Amino acid sequence: MLRKITINLYAVLCVIGVLTSCDNKEDYTADLDLSRSELIFTPVLGDDVLPHGDHFHGLDNGILGQPLVLKFDKTTPPINNVAKIKADVAYKIELKTWDKEGNEIQDNFIKNKVTADKYKAFLQGGNFILNQNSETDQGALFVPREKKYGDGNDVVGKYEVTGVLSYFILGKDNVSKTPKKLKYVLRELKDGEKSKIERGDWNRDDYEKAFVGKNILELNFELQVEDK
Repeated sequence: MLRKITINLYAVLCVIGVLTSCDNKEDYTADLDLSRSELIFTPVLGDDVLPHGDHFHGLDNGILGQPLVLKFDKTTPPINNVAKIKADVAYKIELKTWDKEGNEIQDNFIKNKVTADKYKAFLQGGNFILNQNSETDQGALFVPREKKYGDGNDVVGKYEVTGVLSYFILGKDNVSKTPKKLKYVLRELKDGEKSKIERGDWNRDDYEKAFVGKNILELNFELQVEDK
């Protein structure tokens, strides 16, 4: 999947060391070809790992299982992008992206707070029963959850997380409606928009109108359930 994305050239030059100094604060933009991407689904196992309303409990105490990697590029037919998961297991979802030169660039979106404030991930489609609306905590939940920016500073609170690293659970309330066609979206937002996004907004079908910006990455895949 080939998509054009616009990123801050000042940030890129600082990262790759082309500039000897990053004191110049003037912004420049450059178009880069996003040649390929991956979504890595890794089960997070353990009795303490549980969804609760609009967040998870126990993720830090979970044991990581075998990852499933979905690859997105010009040579991968969409039919191959299938995530087969267990409905009652939480999954860590990691985004990886590369430009046409082969540079891994997903961390550019969260290099510091100023940069990360421009971006937010959404998971679209599925017609989910959300966990926040489930009487039994058996609904779907998608939670961006970075802990550190690239510069080493802490990511603080629900309004700062982006979704380059997220956690997801389908929930048994949604099993009967699978398989589901889903789309992982990374959206570049206008100034001030990210602070308006609540935890429960990740699956809103009106997110484009609600949060002004543009989608810079869209990854389509199918979600299937093991052992319905």
